[in-house]
Amino acid sequence: MKILIINCGSSSLKYQLMDMNTKVPIAKGLVERIGIPGSVLNHRPADKEKVVIETDLPDHVAAIQVVLDAILHPEHGVIKSLNEIDAVGHRVVHGGEKFSASVLVDEGVKKIITDCIELSPLHNPANMAGILACEKLMPETPQVAVFDTAFHQTMPAESYIYGIPYELYEKYHIRRYGFHGTSHKYVSQRAAALLNKDIADLKIITCHLGNGSSIAAVSGGKCVDTSMGLTPLEGLMMGTRSGDIDPTIVSYIIDKEGLTAQQANDLLNKKSGVLGVSGVSSDFRDLEQAAQAGNYRAQLALDVFAHDVKKYIGSYAAILDGVDAIVFTAGVGENSPTMRESICNTLSYLGVSLDDEKNKNARGQEIDISNPEAKCRVLVIPTNEELMIALDTEEIVAGQ
Repeated sequence: MKILIINCGSSSLKYQLMDMNTKVPIAKGLVERIGIPGSVLNHRPADKEKVVIETDLPDHVAAIQVVLDAILHPEHGVIKSLNEIDAVGHRVVHGGEKFSASVLVDEGVKKIITDCIELSPLHNPANMAGILACEKLMPETPQVAVFDTAFHQTMPAESYIYGIPYELYEKYHIRRYGFHGTSHKYVSQRAAALLNKDIADLKIITCHLGNGSSIAAVSGGKCVDTSMGLTPLEGLMMGTRSGDIDPTIVSYIIDKEGLTAQQANDLLNKKSGVLGVSGVSSDFRDLEQAAQAGNYRAQLALDVFAHDVKKYIGSYAAILDGVDAIVFTAGVGENSPTMRESICNTLSYLGVSLDDEKNKNARGQEIDISNPEAKCRVLVIPTNEELMIALDTEEIVAGQ
């Protein structure tokens, strides 16, 4: 079976064509500047040279058409007919409370995705555009929606209800949803496999740390709490997002700076986080370089971030009543030994003990970086959301 994985942004589109026999992409790429002058496709066949195609792409239909043309091309293509694509798996950011698992796309599913646009105005419209474009260009090919929020739908009410009048939850569905669910699901399953244990018997804390960051408490393979909330702004301080703050700060800033509500929202989402604290960058690699050169604010931003992660790990260990493994994934989690050490250096009470040499050399690989005697294992597991989308899609299509 071959599955096309589509991840649409408002002006971009990432894709992979996955061979499910090998679980390896035979082609992948990125379309940028959809609907903007200077549209470009970077197409990477697995066993051929990268191809760059510059062409006008006014919308997502045109973008997906150029992707299909590249996949079918006699020189840099990887298949001979669209009939070789058995299904399309779409990343969809928000499924609200309706979906606790991936689903085959039908008219009802499309309506719910559309209804959730008010909860995810930046992402769901683009995700829907990708679905509609594939329907137009590949009308006979089944499509599956894989939701960022679905994995977190197993949270109990005490984890997702906010301390606001309950009527607001009933009227507007204001609650914690959580994001990065596909990543948290994938790495928790891989953790169980690496430990050679049944996931049903494990308590795992998964740390997806990057420009966008979130943490999840996973008990028996199910999410029981997570750090992001109604939107991805809640939780850890991130690249440009503030994370948890006193809610009255918003009205205070609006009053003092003369901002509109939207301007304050933009400030907290796009100008805060480690960028706002450091004044240097939202890229953690830049911050580590600046900190090593003696930049106080860069070091402060790194320290605040590590402190936030420790705080969530501690609280989730309490909720789980112990923890068997802590997993680091995503750009920072997979590639920053310094950050992993900073986070783990006060977690000995949980049974954490890092092997310094393993931690130092662990970059982008699946590895247990704990000392042999550690009771709580610390794992580095590169996330693979595309494979998780493909696996869900394969299971649903095969079960039709």
